[in-house]
Amino acid sequence: MRRRGSLALALWSVPLALASLACRQDMHDQPRYKPMAESAFFGDGRSARPLVEGTVARGHLNADAHAFAGKQAGAFATEFPDAVTAQVLARGRERYQIFCAPCHGLAGYGDGMVVKRGLRTPPSFHIERLRSQPPGYFFDVVTRGFGAMPDYAAQIPPADRWAIVAYVRALQLSQNARTEDVPAGERERLEKSEARR
Repeated sequence: MRRRGSLALALWSVPLALASLACRQDMHDQPRYKPMAESAFFGDGRSARPLVEGTVARGHLNADAHAFAGKQAGAFATEFPDAVTAQVLARGRERYQIFCAPCHGLAGYGDGMVVKRGLRTPPSFHIERLRSQPPGYFFDVVTRGFGAMPDYAAQIPPADRWAIVAYVRALQLSQNARTEDVPAGERERLEKSEARR
């Protein structure tokens, strides 16, 4: 009797196990649309749905026109959005040497390696027209491009663009500095070293 009961249980459990396997559906085997496939469900026939108007990707709101567009009240910003520190200048120098120096040259005279190979010469950062431009102007040029220069918005994040602008300002100052621009303590040291020569 016991043997018959276990045989009956075994006979019933085999079809039950097979039936449960047939109903199994994993995530990789679920109903879904292939990218760009046609859809009968949506009225426009597209399976890929357009973004809701006004959608902004996380971390890309860019609502601060000063920091993300280089403008204040519709005009080029005359101030940097954050403090310019030695760390910011070091980052700007590094990014400048990667993205800008091939055309503009290490000192900003427009004599980079690309120019030596025959491309159009960019203007020197040391001409009066560019020395008198506000920082927002340079930020805008890096962001949107100008003339033969392409835009670098996709390659350089806004904080690095501002760091590059700060470094360009430092280059301009280094090539056009006057003795009065040097802090008093440093000026004395320079004058002593000049006297020794």
